[in-house]
Amino acid sequence: MGMVDTPGGGRGRKKGRKHSKRIGFRLDMTPMVDVAFLLLTFFMLTTTFSKSNTMEINLPPEKTEVKVAENNVLTLRIAGDGMAYCSIANQSPKRIPLYDNADTPQLALSKPLRQLLKQQASSNQKTVIVVKISDKAKYKQLIDIIDELNLMKIDRFSLDDFTDQDAQEIKRAV
Repeated sequence: MGMVDTPGGGRGRKKGRKHSKRIGFRLDMTPMVDVAFLLLTFFMLTTTFSKSNTMEINLPPEKTEVKVAENNVLTLRIAGDGMAYCSIANQSPKRIPLYDNADTPQLALSKPLRQLLKQQASSNQKTVIVVKISDKAKYKQLIDIIDELNLMKIDRFSLDDFTDQDAQEIKRAV
């Protein structure tokens, strides 16, 4: 462990001058390094690494076009203002809050929006939901919508670009 060295063992004085004894101290660091590496190894082996949360999205092949009747398409537009604009076929969009409390978004979508999606999916099995999100909207809103669709077991939905025509449709919302 540690050792105290005294030069000359405390003997052998020189004449005339009085020197104080200088005590040398040497600390053996080997046990401390062993313990540090042992702790490092222990924590590395017992730590669980967090897995990233990923969502699997299967994209169709490039030039795939699916024909769907217009009355089977529910378009869900998200403009980034905390509202969802839903329309079926060529109807004017209905303005529905995206979250129950717009100031603090929860994990789930608003109750009216969930009810509308559930009702439409259960009343018409051929319904395809087209989700269009503006550049001003947050990425979290897209993830919340896809999560909610997965929880409701609605697997017929598509993501599409938000165009100027969609912005015009939002302006004529009820």
